[in-house]
Amino acid sequence: MIKQNMKLAVYDTYAFSKKGDIIHFDVLLPSGENKEKALIYANTFLKKISEEGASLKIDRCNYCHIESAKPSVKKLVEADGHYILQMEGCPNPK
Repeated sequence: MIKQNMKLAVYDTYAFSKKGDIIHFDVLLPSGENKEKALIYANTFLKKISEEGASLKIDRCNYCHIESAKPSVKKLVEADGHYILQMEGCPNPK
């Protein structure tokens, strides 16, 4: 069953690249998921952008707020279990 109004928990996430640059992105999960799940998805994202050696600390992946999912994001969360909103220092995933 597909939820009409999906609520997403937003985890504001920072890592440092192998070069020492800031990588800033949000991990969006269905409301009710926990921080450990956000960290798993954050590390998977870092691997996709060839930054698997990047410094990601548990205190730099923090719950921020709940928001309603936009239809395009909702579809991706339903398919993948999460969505990464790329912000600062994020190259396109390979």
